Amino acid sequence: MQTEPDAMNDFAGMTVAAFESRMADHMAKLIARYGGHPMVAPSLQEIPLEHNTVALDFGTQLMAGNVDMLILLTGVGTRTLVDIWKTRFSMDTIRQALSNTTVVCRGPKPIAALKTLGVHSHLDVPEPNTWQSLLHTLDTVKREGLAGLRVAIQEYGRSNTELVEGLTERGAQVVRVPVYRWALPDDVEPLTHTLRAIVEGHVDVAFFTSAVQVDHVVQLLRTTNDLEAFRDALGNTMVASIGPVTSQRLRHYQFPVDCEPSLSRMGVLVKEASEQACTILHRKRKQAIVRP
Repeated sequence: MQTEPDAMNDFAGMTVAAFESRMADHMAKLIARYGGHPMVAPSLQEIPLEHNTVALDFGTQLMAGNVDMLILLTGVGTRTLVDIWKTRFSMDTIRQALSNTTVVCRGPKPIAALKTLGVHSHLDVPEPNTWQSLLHTLDTVKREGLAGLRVAIQEYGRSNTELVEGLTERGAQVVRVPVYRWALPDDVEPLTHTLRAIVEGHVDVAFFTSAVQVDHVVQLLRTTNDLEAFRDALGNTMVASIGPVTSQRLRHYQFPVDCEPSLSRMGVLVKEASEQACTILHRKRKQAIVRP
């Protein structure tokens, strides 16, 4: 049960930016619930790979029992992968193949996607759902290692080279299965407007809930030659990250990370950020004033 926001610890009318796409409306409502003025601009769209012969060919191998382990990284990717398979195989065949394969889910979204199909995962990766925690979970459960195992990874937009290398080092025969790619929205004007507002100092808090959001923000800022100005503006803006993967990407671009939630959930992120915003902004802006 969610508690009502404390009027003494909410955003108190601050302008709060976020870059959600599918969950844009939910994010805007959360920000408003905790006293903020939402400025939500979609930063990506998921584009299924047309004529995905790799996914279909992999499906043939899976149905034939030639895959030992399937790692599912995202809920959208899981559903898209099954939709691709359904063009060639019956749902009963797909369910049976998944039941006969060790299915590893990185977090709650692929778990939920499987449940809608009547299939349960065999191994769930706990918080914070990073590639490191995934490998740690496999090391704990598969103490004998992965030597000789045929391990497939449902990929999501970009290949996770660290995960692939980690599995390979453990002896696995890794198969990468791309399902969809990410692109900037067809209409980038809302995103451009929000980034300009941050650069001009009109935004108090910025939320990032995926590493791809960070990449796309940087991609657009480079086209407008505003990357350095944006980085400088974040010195006066509270930057809240959904979790370690997103924080790693932010730091890769030398962006600050001022807040990470105790759980990598959107509701927890917004609530805890609202409680810390006044303190963090006061500190950051005081430092900016005294900085030579």
